[in-house]
Amino acid sequence: MERYKQEFIEFMVESDVLKFGDFTLKSGRKSPFFMNAGAYVTGEQLHRLGLYYAQAINEAFGLDFDVVFGPAYKGIPLAVITAMALQELYGKEVRYCANRKEVKDHGADAGNMLGSQLHDGDRVIMVEDVTTSGKSIDETYPLLRAAADVDVVGLVVSLNRMEVGKGGQVTAQQEVQEKYGFPVTSIVSMAEVVEYLHNREVAGRVVINNDTLAAINAYYEQYGVKE
Repeated sequence: MERYKQEFIEFMVESDVLKFGDFTLKSGRKSPFFMNAGAYVTGEQLHRLGLYYAQAINEAFGLDFDVVFGPAYKGIPLAVITAMALQELYGKEVRYCANRKEVKDHGADAGNMLGSQLHDGDRVIMVEDVTTSGKSIDETYPLLRAAADVDVVGLVVSLNRMEVGKGGQVTAQQEVQEKYGFPVTSIVSMAEVVEYLHNREVAGRVVINNDTLAAINAYYEQYGVKE
């Protein structure tokens, strides 16, 4: 596993973004782990998060693109910090763009987009925190296509939860990929998280002991993708 992935896993735990215990998800599922990207709140945390996204993008897609797009609302700061990190790490100058939930009907920047205008031929990387149902992509992909004749290079999320999607056959990430035809990748997957954290001490504690591992395995027996 790449060093930046190991660091990112520890970073999620240290930032209290990735927790282990007993949680009820929005879907109603009872989960032994929970991710809350809203817990990244400090300048240092956001700076580091952008660097991890930039590294994952470069590894998966290279640097041949023009725009980083983030679906509102959580995707807006992700697009900004990722654009900054790409410039810092690789000297790659890209624009950022996001959608508005409510269309602005006045001013020079009227419309449903925030940040850079999109142009025909732009190559776009999309960034999200986590894909659970694909709902935000369903809402924003048509907006992208309506704004200009862009080429979506791919979507990057921070964590692949590796759970079965709405169709009940493949993961939510795979559903998005199959529906829209662009690749979807993540900084890390839950399989990588479990492999790295099992019986490993982070920030003075072991967050995945044998009991927690058993609960995670049982969860995936029920909600994981069946081979």
